[in-house]
Amino acid sequence: MSADTRNPTTLRDVFADITTLEFSGDRKTPVTGLITDSRRVVPGSVFFAIAGLKTKGELFIEEAISRGASAIVTAGETGKSPQIAIIRVDDVRKTLAGAARNFFGHPEKKLRLLGITGTNGKTTVSTLLHYLMRTANGKPWGLLGTVRYEIGNRTIPSHKTTPESPDIYGMMAQMVAAGCEGAAMEISSHAIAQARTEGLGLFALAFTNLSRDHIDYHGDMESYFQVKASAFLGKHGPPPQYAVINIDDEAGRRLAGMLPPETKIISFGTSPEAAVRATNIRLMPDAGTFTLAWPGGTGEVRTTLPGHYNVSNVLCALALAFAAGKNPANLLELVAAFPGVPGRMEHVTPGLPYNIYVDYAHTDDALANALAMLRPITPGKLLVVFGCGGNRDRGKRPKMTETVQRLADFSWATADNPRRETVEAIFDDMRAGVIAPEKIAFVNDRRRAISLALDAAGPGDCLLIAGKGHENYQEFADVTVPFDDRQVTRELLALKQCRVPMP
Repeated sequence: MSADTRNPTTLRDVFADITTLEFSGDRKTPVTGLITDSRRVVPGSVFFAIAGLKTKGELFIEEAISRGASAIVTAGETGKSPQIAIIRVDDVRKTLAGAARNFFGHPEKKLRLLGITGTNGKTTVSTLLHYLMRTANGKPWGLLGTVRYEIGNRTIPSHKTTPESPDIYGMMAQMVAAGCEGAAMEISSHAIAQARTEGLGLFALAFTNLSRDHIDYHGDMESYFQVKASAFLGKHGPPPQYAVINIDDEAGRRLAGMLPPETKIISFGTSPEAAVRATNIRLMPDAGTFTLAWPGGTGEVRTTLPGHYNVSNVLCALALAFAAGKNPANLLELVAAFPGVPGRMEHVTPGLPYNIYVDYAHTDDALANALAMLRPITPGKLLVVFGCGGNRDRGKRPKMTETVQRLADFSWATADNPRRETVEAIFDDMRAGVIAPEKIAFVNDRRRAISLALDAAGPGDCLLIAGKGHENYQEFADVTVPFDDRQVTRELLALKQCRVPMP
């Protein structure tokens, strides 16, 4: 991402106060952008040679130079170059974050940043929080999340839950220019581990919950937890002033006991010990109500977000707003008016004799929450279409299958995003969780699986299409194809309604 051309930036400006092991080259060299992909280098770019899981960033240095890079940042030995600056550092990713802050003029200092981390709920909480803060203030607020990025009055489709640090600070600079007071942002475990949020200085950070996910990357659940916890403990820059913690969650209670005394804790949940808590919960098919209590007041909440887990999401958003100085009493009508989040328990075809929901649930815990919500409001059969992503944690595949088998009446296992694995190889892992073979069918083609589920649905039934939610694509080995569960469902229903009965 590039800086404003009206404010030229030099290598001296970009690397001010950043420790380097070696710096050869002219520090007065102008900088036009910070780039991590050599294919995107243009003249004047600084190329950061970041090591990936399978490749070394140094392999792309020659291409970056040939495209006109003004400087190379690397942790490896490259030797001096008479043509461009070579900057050697201990940690390229941390250097990239610091350089991005300098390059974009430290926009994080001009915004009140509210972050959300945890396995499930980040998108719903961040989207609701953004809606509450923007609407209550009548002023722009930013949003960085899985579904979209909001930059003042502009909306950009999201390409990553938490983008790379130059993108984060570049968009925050645009938020400042648009008059935003602050931003709500999802903080993924990958972003924490890869220093994308290094030095961000969050005003408040929330922890929603922890369940099995991303073990392919982190190795085990303890490492996964420690990465999440590190964001609260000041290991990546200033710790948040407020920690908003779900104490209904075991990992949340553990985290609350680890925080330094200077961090102010605002707990939330249904536990009597929670500072922001819900009681008298009543759940309905497309809504929920509960009594909200917070330090200094109580009120009645109505939300169109269904399910017990969404009670927790609403509590988290209200607790973050409370940390940011908002009186929850002034937000209750806004919660009731919140339209929901695309692909998060989205009721896609109201008016049918059965219900169809599309949801992003792609872990056993998320599936359990979704099905536990749908079971009490389903007088007929509870049906599920689901799959497991390729080149991701294989250990969760049998767990997801077992959860669906235990809680649903029938399911169709199908392709999610196979990536570079075959669907059959993914099915082999999923079959280890089968406990009732007569209640599951394995169907390679996702459209076909959805079609079969629609054919099987009858009055009073409920069909959950899980795993992809808001996504409008499917990833295969070397190609990404358009595929939106919501659109595909509507298309299939329209075709089925056009069928002419055979004589």
